[in-house]
Amino acid sequence: MGAARLLAKGWIVFCVYAGALAFGRALASGVPWTTAAGPILVCVLLFGAMGVLFISGYGLSAGHLRPPLPTALKPAGFVPGFNEIVFVVFAVVVCCIQIFYAPADHAAAAAVALESAMRFAIFGQSALENALAQCSLDGGRLFTSAASWLLTVIFLGSALSRIRLAAGIVRLERKRRPEALGAQPLAFALGLVSVAGIQLLYVGTGYALLPCRALGGLWGDVVMGLGPLMLGYVVMAALVALLALGSEA
Repeated sequence: MGAARLLAKGWIVFCVYAGALAFGRALASGVPWTTAAGPILVCVLLFGAMGVLFISGYGLSAGHLRPPLPTALKPAGFVPGFNEIVFVVFAVVVCCIQIFYAPADHAAAAAVALESAMRFAIFGQSALENALAQCSLDGGRLFTSAASWLLTVIFLGSALSRIRLAAGIVRLERKRRPEALGAQPLAFALGLVSVAGIQLLYVGTGYALLPCRALGGLWGDVVMGLGPLMLGYVVMAALVALLALGSEA
């Protein structure tokens, strides 16, 4: 749950998700997949490698990141945790909804019911609806956001049910490999990011700040589809880091 790992995970997920959306858009516009796959794959790899390079530099400069020896590598170290598996599965589900289902069936009764339920529970849904109306945009974007928020609530409920176990694991990891920022500054930084994300996405301030071009483009689609899930993951990480500060996690 270190800062470098969180940044690396978030950047990789962002790049892969944006690449998948770009590939889906290209196929929907009639571009052959053989033509679209090459440039998109190159962009995803370049941007992903650039971000991971900077994050790795941060970890190396802190002196806590050491290249693992071949004898220290174990198969269990490559297996993601349960929360990460659930997050990836939910991100894939949202991406499939955003590419295949939402543009064609966002006016279905189930989609409208989900949008109404999320509009009642999530303040940002109303702000997103107003922003989309001002830009004359929809195309399933509101339904995608509602589905993402629903899965985010499920993810948070699942993660919070095991938060003490996660905090205990973090405490054990810090004894073996101290956090570069320190335990308290990391918890404070994650708390600030969580509060900012809640204001921008849950309250909906960020949707009003996005211009119509960005809201209807790839950036807006990533924010509406992946943004709530990433916010849920950051909130969970902040709570785990805060709970791990105690003497008993």
